[in-house]
Amino acid sequence: MATANRPIRYQGTITSWDDGRGFGFVTPNGGGPRVFAHIKSFGAGRRRPVDGDVVTYELTADPRGKPQAGKLAFVRGRAVIARQQTAQQTTNTAVVIALAFLMLLGALALRGDLPAWLPAAYLCLSALTYLCYQADKTAARRHARRTPESSLLLLGLAGGWPGALMAQRLLRHKSSKQSFQVSFWMTVVLNCGGLFLLLSPWGAGLLP
Repeated sequence: MATANRPIRYQGTITSWDDGRGFGFVTPNGGGPRVFAHIKSFGAGRRRPVDGDVVTYELTADPRGKPQAGKLAFVRGRAVIARQQTAQQTTNTAVVIALAFLMLLGALALRGDLPAWLPAAYLCLSALTYLCYQADKTAARRHARRTPESSLLLLGLAGGWPGALMAQRLLRHKSSKQSFQVSFWMTVVLNCGGLFLLLSPWGAGLLP
């Protein structure tokens, strides 16, 4: 009898997940309309979901009577584990790139090829940018006032992109929004291009 009264659990795939706002949708594996899913339905202590995660859930309803996924649980298969490993490798690579860039600037300054203030400025801007990403993610979870994306991009363009890169991967913030990522990498290219011109014979006289 207990088995007969147990709620039916469905299986689906996480899609359109917005980690900053803490919600997304579950597309049922057997077909049908996708179902709203909130981070609170995963329970305390669970890792945060990403697009492509396979989950099981109970079909419930929100206060307005709309379908909602409840008591969500991850399904750990080979594909899921491989995706998690790939995400971790991407995070590690991003951190290595950011730290290697800052260390390269420091090494050039020690050799006398760059003024000491330049790597210090990149380091301070990176720390500030990281904190801004962290504050924006916290604001998104609390439904508070957000930091405009244009401000985050300008900080990266000014030289804070190493901190932005680490924040995107370590905090998992703005890393899955394709339009933002395109704009972000454009700021990285522009910043690095500007730095290259300053280090070239044409721009050497511009640095104090």
